[in-house]
Amino acid sequence: MSKPRGRPTIYNEKLGDTICERLANGESLNAICKTEGMPSEMTVRRWAHDPKHPISSKYTQAREVGYLKIADELLDISDDGSNDWMERTGKDGESVGWQVNGEHIQRSRLRVDTRKWLLAKMLPKVFGDKNSHEHTGKDGAPLIPEDQPSDRALARAILSILHTAKIEKDDNAA
Repeated sequence: MSKPRGRPTIYNEKLGDTICERLANGESLNAICKTEGMPSEMTVRRWAHDPKHPISSKYTQAREVGYLKIADELLDISDDGSNDWMERTGKDGESVGWQVNGEHIQRSRLRVDTRKWLLAKMLPKVFGDKNSHEHTGKDGAPLIPEDQPSDRALARAILSILHTAKIEKDDNAA
C-alpha cells in the first residue's frame, strides 16, 4: 500500500518548531512549504494569523528574527567582490586580462535592493524611510496663529460673554 501524498494539515509542536526554525534562518515560507512533508503555505498562514493557534506568537518572532538575518545578508552580499571580475582568455588559452562581470554585479545589486525593499515593508520602524510631516495652514501659515490670545485672556472673554448674556436675559425677563 502506498503512502498518502497529501500535505499534512494537522498541527503538532515539532512541525511548528521546524517551520519557525527555518523562518528564523531567513528561509521563505514558500520554500519551506515546498519541502515534502510540510503543510501548504496557505495552511501555515492561516495558523499564524489565528491568535489562538499555538504557532501564532512563535511564527511572528521567527519572522522578525529571519528578517534580521536577511539584513545581515545585505552586508555579506555587498562586501562579496568575488566573481566581480572574470579572467579573459584568448583562443590559444592564454590569459589576455580581466573583464568586469557586469551580470554578477547586477545580480548582486538586485539581491540587495530586493532585501532592502522587503525589510522596509516588513520592519518599517527599523528599516523604513524616516518620514516627517509638518502641518501648516494656508500658504504655509501656522495652524495655530502665533498672535492667538492666551488661555487666561480667552477665559476672561468667555466669562464676559456669559456675564453679558445673563444680564440681557435678566433684563428681558423683567
